[in-house]
Amino acid sequence: MPEIRRTTDADRGALVEIYRRAFPDEDLVPLLHQLLDEGGGVVSLAAVADGAVAGHVVFTPCTIEGSEPVAWLLGPLAVAPLQQRRGIGGALIREGISRARQDGAVTVVVLGDPGYYARFGFEREDAIAPPYELPPEWDGAWQSITFDRPAEPVRGGLVVPEVWQPRELWLP
Repeated sequence: MPEIRRTTDADRGALVEIYRRAFPDEDLVPLLHQLLDEGGGVVSLAAVADGAVAGHVVFTPCTIEGSEPVAWLLGPLAVAPLQQRRGIGGALIREGISRARQDGAVTVVVLGDPGYYARFGFEREDAIAPPYELPPEWDGAWQSITFDRPAEPVRGGLVVPEVWQPRELWLP
């Protein structure tokens, strides 16, 4: 399994290449730089395999409208194409979820493929609303994993930091 560690400034070049290769039709590099520069508790993790950065994920602490609990937003996640299907993305997700729980988050939310994220315990999220209404064809893509489920589920809109507020990050 890869070594999972916090990213460093020295990783930036490798991360840019991973995102460009993993998502050739999307330009996630500006978002990547903004998140790495964000501070504010953003957790940026790299997977190192065979001596090189092979994958990356970001978890951004957020709040839930009208509530004190903290939710972590998972994304973006990228694995170098030649390293995919080796468990690197899963290792990054599991480590981030573990850190979220240790840090006192009540939930981790993600907008992504339900078939993929269900492997890690994510389920459809209806109580915490994403920042924008999602198109009907994305039904089930807004998901969460909740720790120590309270008797009353936390309800409200996800309040994201400025870097996550542009509408185009959430909609096609």
